[in-house]
Amino acid sequence: MATAKKPATTSTGARKASAKSARSRSREFALQALYQYLVGRNEAAAIDTFTRDLAGFHKADSVHYDALLHGCVKEAGELDALIVPLLDRKIEEISPIEHAIMWIGAWEFQHAPDVPWRVVLNECIELAKEFGGTDGHKYVNAVLNGLAPKLRAMEVEADKKAGKAR
Repeated sequence: MATAKKPATTSTGARKASAKSARSRSREFALQALYQYLVGRNEAAAIDTFTRDLAGFHKADSVHYDALLHGCVKEAGELDALIVPLLDRKIEEISPIEHAIMWIGAWEFQHAPDVPWRVVLNECIELAKEFGGTDGHKYVNAVLNGLAPKLRAMEVEADKKAGKAR
């Protein structure tokens, strides 16, 4: 019996670049752009222009990247309002990387119903493993896992009934 080949991973457990889909790459570029937005308070249009010139952008799903960057910037206040009740500290104390990843997850929960909630969660955990602090992925996981039942109630409930809940 053949066994499934495990995707190549880095020392942090994140997927290697060769194993990433165009949509995963779009999340990475959106994360970089949102980081610039959070830290530098640069305009989204300027960040967008800069990000599109980065090496490898042509391999990303540019439509999903656009939706994430501009959607998160436009809805920053609403996304923070969803995230803050699940935090154990002030939002200003959250790393800008983890903050941006939580925005991506919350935004996708709300606006990308074609992406299963578990995929959103796992993709955000991967981003945090690759770009965040040592245990940042655990924090992102806890917050987004707490948010999923609110934003994807039917989907999460269906997984629980099927015995797939985390």
